[in-house]
Amino acid sequence: MGTYMPARPTKFCLACNRVIDAEAVVCTSCGVMQPLPRELATDKRILPAGLLCFFLGVFGAHRFYVGKIGTGILQLLTLGGLGIWMLVDLIMLVSGEFKDKEGNRITEWT
Repeated sequence: MGTYMPARPTKFCLACNRVIDAEAVVCTSCGVMQPLPRELATDKRILPAGLLCFFLGVFGAHRFYVGKIGTGILQLLTLGGLGIWMLVDLIMLVSGEFKDKEGNRITEWT
């Protein structure tokens, strides 16, 4: 007897309409990027976080916005590492690498 493997959930590619794995980030047939699964998406946006980081970054306002209270307080106390944390966070926000409290990337602008 063989082993039982449950079927993985699938979805349709937005570009070529082929069936792909539901957690796929890129279509294996046409190579088009797929939207993030709902459970990996966040309601936080780049634009408000970026504006908070640019204008109030040394006080850690953007970190409070995304739910990172501990590092927000640390950034507030150290004035953002004299602006270094603010600059790094701003670069990470614009490049799409900044993450919220749950570890989800903030990728949507508005």
